[in-house]
Amino acid sequence: MAASLGIESLFAPILPDRDPPACTCTTVVEDGTLTVDASECSGDLAASTACRRTVVETMIDHAVTELIVRDRGLEYGYSERAIDLLAAAARFVDLLGDRHDRLAATAVTDPLSVADELRDRVDPIANIASRAGLIEAAAGIDDYEAVLTPTIGLSVGHYFVDQRVSEHASLRDVTSLETGSEARIYDRPEGASLYALELVDTDLDADQRRLVVEGYEAIANGLVDGRRLASEAIKYVADGSVDPRVTAVLEKHTSGYGVLEDFFADPRVTDVYVTSPVTTNPLRVVVDGELLSTNVTLTRSGGGALASRVRKTSGRSFSRANPTVDATASLNNGTGIRIAGVTDPVADGVAFAFRERADDAFTLPALVANGTLTAGAAAFLSVAVERNAATLIAGTRGAGKTTLLGTLLYELPPGTRTVVIEDTPELPVEQLQRVDRDVQALRTGTGEGPEITAVDALRTALRLGDGALVVGEIRGEEAQVLYEAMRVGANANAVLGTIHGDGAADVYERVVSDLNVAPSSFGATDLVVTVQAYQTPTGRKRRLSRIEEVVVEDGEIRFEPLYEVDGDSATATDRIDRGESRLLGQLAKPTEEYADLLTRVDDREQLIAGLAADGTTEPREVAVAYGNRGTGQPTNRPTAFELSG
Repeated sequence: MAASLGIESLFAPILPDRDPPACTCTTVVEDGTLTVDASECSGDLAASTACRRTVVETMIDHAVTELIVRDRGLEYGYSERAIDLLAAAARFVDLLGDRHDRLAATAVTDPLSVADELRDRVDPIANIASRAGLIEAAAGIDDYEAVLTPTIGLSVGHYFVDQRVSEHASLRDVTSLETGSEARIYDRPEGASLYALELVDTDLDADQRRLVVEGYEAIANGLVDGRRLASEAIKYVADGSVDPRVTAVLEKHTSGYGVLEDFFADPRVTDVYVTSPVTTNPLRVVVDGELLSTNVTLTRSGGGALASRVRKTSGRSFSRANPTVDATASLNNGTGIRIAGVTDPVADGVAFAFRERADDAFTLPALVANGTLTAGAAAFLSVAVERNAATLIAGTRGAGKTTLLGTLLYELPPGTRTVVIEDTPELPVEQLQRVDRDVQALRTGTGEGPEITAVDALRTALRLGDGALVVGEIRGEEAQVLYEAMRVGANANAVLGTIHGDGAADVYERVVSDLNVAPSSFGATDLVVTVQAYQTPTGRKRRLSRIEEVVVEDGEIRFEPLYEVDGDSATATDRIDRGESRLLGQLAKPTEEYADLLTRVDDREQLIAGLAADGTTEPREVAVAYGNRGTGQPTNRPTAFELSG
């Protein structure tokens, strides 16, 4: 038995209690997909023997691997087990021929009863049932509801939603999403917990679904134009006022990323995985660090539609000739996502990993406010970056490396020219430019058309003006060029970048052993800052784990911790206060003492803590508040006039 998600009423308008006098469904088979148009009929294969007969008789002449029933804007998809049963009935009828008219007539409408009748018989007719696979296909099926209850989806949405939940599942959480859909999380003893969507799409009535479909076709056929295509399309096909949900659903499936818009409307969701083959693997999501299965599966056309959307929004090719893609895009609600995709021949069809991009509005005061790091650690990093410390941000995948790197770019002096090298744009270049920072972005090779390698981009960056150099991710041969430039002083200002690793020792091993950088060159690194993701009772969080300075002494390299995790956050070791930080001493200007740097860090800590406490965390607010920090004059909070200027 299965418990419902509460949307059984969807079937009420189209699935009557009794069979119509005859089935008026029409069928089309193309590339193994049997599509049944039930707009003038029941279409309920579990309840309607007439519709069931239409499907089985169609299968006698066609091999079918996918079965879809369409009715007034909705699509009903049937499982492999359902297809196996109906296809076995079709084979039985075909093999039986005219040997037994009653069984042939019954098999097309009630194959379960035929299988039950023949299961224990030993005769030529039973042998035919066995050869057709009917006995095996019917095994363990108690009734048609158990096997012919379909998944459901909007016809233009390219997905199916499974309404069933195991009776052993327990409801953990219910969340209403801004898209109008609802998310429920069920704990299941038999496997991963289930993230079940009740989509607003399927909550629309038949007339509203018709408007969505007709609006979709109007856009596809170029009958409307303008910036708000969905609104214009609904106006074009509707006679009067329309429920705003209709326009929102159409917009989601035309200008947006379809059902992904619903998943990422949940602030707890950080990743959505589309696993190939898409028709047999449900989408999976990461919720607060926990990987959950979902009740959503893409249709066969859904994978192709998603690939087309990726190509359109990213401008990158994605095909057998270029079977991988790494891109970024924005959802309709403005959420940025990072996209990694593969297709044939690398995978069995298309597959994707979608990850929510780091909020590019983060600043150090914002990270202090949300508990990622303490004001003291933020102040130290702020002063170190301001004084041109060569800094690597380390961590595992999803730990928040790019987020922290992006925030540190605001800590560079306002007059610093910055060149950013990335293959996929993730750092807040435009946001920095909007607060009057001179930032030049260089995009490296995409694997298609004219391109520049990371090494060439780095050499070009060194000629684009004296200033800070930022490498989105250090992972290849560009590391040797970068460290050689640092070693000989070709770049006299700050060098920042991210790298995969857990702590300074791990980063050193990767740079020296894997990327072939000489140990003496690695000594040009000043700081290794490690961030990590960790689990809490309230979900997955990120935090600063360690700040380690690189110490070169007598040709040997060692790492000294300046901040380490104590409890939930990284706090200062005694090394700084005891005057033992070599880096802090090196950052002092000729007219300054070590104590002057300590005072500067303390002052910066008070500033950042005050901004975090006041909620002054947006980039423009922080830029104004930072205005006087390098002049020796008191730093004031920004006024409303300053922020509006």
